[in-house]
Amino acid sequence: MKIPIEDFFEDILGKAMRGLGIQPEHLAEKTGVELDTIQKLAKGRLTDETSLRTLASALGLDPQALVVSAKKEWYPQTAGLEGLKQFNTPWHDMRVNAFLIWDPNTRIAAAFDTGADASELLSTVQTLDLKLESIFITHSHGDHTVELETLINACSPPPSIYANRLEPLHGAAEFDEGTVFAIGDLRVHTFTTSGHSVGGTTYFIEGLDKPIAIVGDAMFAGSMGGGMVSYADALENNRDKILTLPDNTILCPGHGPMSTIGEEKAHNPFFPEFK
Repeated sequence: MKIPIEDFFEDILGKAMRGLGIQPEHLAEKTGVELDTIQKLAKGRLTDETSLRTLASALGLDPQALVVSAKKEWYPQTAGLEGLKQFNTPWHDMRVNAFLIWDPNTRIAAAFDTGADASELLSTVQTLDLKLESIFITHSHGDHTVELETLINACSPPPSIYANRLEPLHGAAEFDEGTVFAIGDLRVHTFTTSGHSVGGTTYFIEGLDKPIAIVGDAMFAGSMGGGMVSYADALENNRDKILTLPDNTILCPGHGPMSTIGEEKAHNPFFPEFK
């Protein structure tokens, strides 16, 4: 199944406007774009490409990348990788991701978030004869943690759970940014990428044929999570801690399809400075 892009161009416009605290009326005054046009674009109606470019510039977005998003002309291309599997499960009116990472040599594995249904993840662990030793949480929102008890009860011995100290989770061992973990011979580096949540964490994994970044809701393919705690922090952390990773790094977001750092630099409207 081809996993759909998480955010449409109107979602991107909405997140930027909310993050900057700009109402449609103020944006109309600032840009000279008619309020009616702004309202139509905000509802997903691409009535005026020139106006969309104007709004993008005023909101600090990349105009061309936003137009490409509006025309649905881009979808990230990522090849399969031994040691990585994505699970995309329904949660109310959306879908949420969990990821399974394993060391092909030792067969030791870790889950990153739980998704809304852990059955396929557990089936994969059994089919591939893996040992699920740990569960790493990107952030504590319910759609990313709801199956924790299922995963714990299904494994013997139960896996260890880890969460950022800034966003503690009941039953989880807490860690500080910079802590390094192991999955067999793989190494897991931790970065606090707050903004969407207080202790949102990116896990950067080395040791497979390509590096991997499990980013939770910090970023999506062609978008980013809403800056629910701080839009400014979300932008800064994504720029400084995620988009500085190697271009061939596979980006594993909390929602939507996987991407790569290189593709996000080229196509994500929130980061015009990388174009």
